[in-house]
Amino acid sequence: MSRNEGRFEGKVVLITGAARGQGRAHARRFAAEGANIIAVDACAPILPDVAYEAATEEDLHETARMVEKEGRGIVAHVADVRNQAALDAAVAEGVDRFGRLDVIVANAGVASYYRTWEVPEEHWAIVLDVNLTGVWRTVKAGLPAMIEAGNGGAITFISSAAGLRGYSYLGHYAATKHGLVGLMRSLTLEVGQYDIRVNTIHPGAVDTVMGHDPDVQRIIADDPRTTGAYTGQRPLDGGAQKVDDISNALLWISSDEARMVTGITLPIDAGAAMR
Repeated sequence: MSRNEGRFEGKVVLITGAARGQGRAHARRFAAEGANIIAVDACAPILPDVAYEAATEEDLHETARMVEKEGRGIVAHVADVRNQAALDAAVAEGVDRFGRLDVIVANAGVASYYRTWEVPEEHWAIVLDVNLTGVWRTVKAGLPAMIEAGNGGAITFISSAAGLRGYSYLGHYAATKHGLVGLMRSLTLEVGQYDIRVNTIHPGAVDTVMGHDPDVQRIIADDPRTTGAYTGQRPLDGGAQKVDDISNALLWISSDEARMVTGITLPIDAGAAMR
């Protein structure tokens, strides 16, 4: 096992949606720089009739193995961000084991693709409950421990380029990601007195299972007139963002290097959201 020291030595990080994709990458990278991890994931299908596969309990176990390979501790819970009691239990176990909580990364999210007036009511309700209300629940679960510890800290909501501009077929998703900006800005004002910073990160298309949803290619082919935001010109032409591109920004904004950075929306999208 490696035992690296870094920017998060001795700190504890809560990450939702940690079983794979961005969440797994974030857990691995925080651990590599010294953090112990509280990792939660629903590990089950959330939205009906979507083309991408849900994470599994084995995926979450693999995240745990990666963290332990870095020589760090991890508390991994199967917990849906729609379930406050499950989130509270995961945080309580993690704080009991590690003694503190310093960083919250609200990463869990889901998406589906429909024209706004054709979104099934079930999808509308679930996307809002996971992507927006689930972030609020994550804050409810973790913030009191951060305040009580008195060590300050950082909270980051993983939003999206769709939290900064409109995307056709993603009205319900974009509404939640824009909503995270308002939630972040309000929370920033409330927790600055505790030396806790709050920011949003806005990835573009990321090279993950969810990021390669076959439905995206279908709607681009079927409706090229309204899907320009998916295929439009970007100042940087490096293809889809890699998970480490997002992790690089997240670790910086969560670290003491960014101690005066709060209340910002940080795009990591090759310039796609630029107007």
